[in-house]
Amino acid sequence: MAQIELTGIERCFQLGDSQVHALRNVTLTIAAGEYVAVMGPSGSGKSTLLNLLGLLDRPNAGSYLLEGRDVTTLDADEQAEVRRNRIGFIFQSFHLVARLTAAENIALPMMLAGLPAAERRARVRRALDDFGLASRAEHRPDQLSGGQRQRVAIARATILRPAVLLADEPTGNLDRSTGQDVTALMEELNASGMTLVVVTHDPVMGGRARRQILMEDGAIVSNAPGALAPPP
Repeated sequence: MAQIELTGIERCFQLGDSQVHALRNVTLTIAAGEYVAVMGPSGSGKSTLLNLLGLLDRPNAGSYLLEGRDVTTLDADEQAEVRRNRIGFIFQSFHLVARLTAAENIALPMMLAGLPAAERRARVRRALDDFGLASRAEHRPDQLSGGQRQRVAIARATILRPAVLLADEPTGNLDRSTGQDVTALMEELNASGMTLVVVTHDPVMGGRARRQILMEDGAIVSNAPGALAPPP
C-alpha cells in the first residue's frame, strides 16, 4: 500500500507582481517504509515539497493522499491532528524550545496530544536511553552539542511513533562525523518500518537512500533507485 500519493501537485506564490511556480505537476508515490532522498539545487522546490508533505502548506491544485486519505480536503484542525499523530519533522536548526530541558522538549508532543503524565514519563525515559541522552535529560539546548540537540529533535519527532519522518537538511549544521551518527540513527528508525523522506544537498547522504528524487525548477526530473540518474 502506498504511504504517500501525490498527483498533479501545483504550488504557486505571489511575490509582488510576479507569480513563482514552486511546484509544477508533481506526481509521486512513496511506499510505506521507503527511504527517499529529495535533492536538487536551491530554489528547485525541495523544501516546498517537504512542507506540503508535512501539511504545513496546501497545494493550489492536485491531490495528496496520506495512507489512502485525501488530506488536502481536511480543515486546519483535522490537518493538525494528522500532522501531530502521523508525521514527524526534523529540521536543520533543531527548533528546540530554549527554556525547556531535553526531557521536556521530548515530552512536548505528548503533552499537546493529551497523553497521561505517567505514560509521558515512561516514554521519555525510554527515548533518552534509546538515543543516548540519559545523562543529558536535564540540560537545556544551549548546554548540548549540535549532535545532542539533533538527537533530542529526532526523539521529539518520533515520540508519538509517526508513520512518516520528514527531515529537512538534518545534518546541515553538523560536522561530518556527527552527521553520520545522526544519519545512522534515522536509518535505524526507517529499518523499524518508519517511512523516511530526507531533503539534502549532500550527495553522500542522498546516496544512502534507496531512492533519489532530483528536482529542478519545481519539477521532478529524475526519480530512480541507486545513484542519481542524470536529468532527461
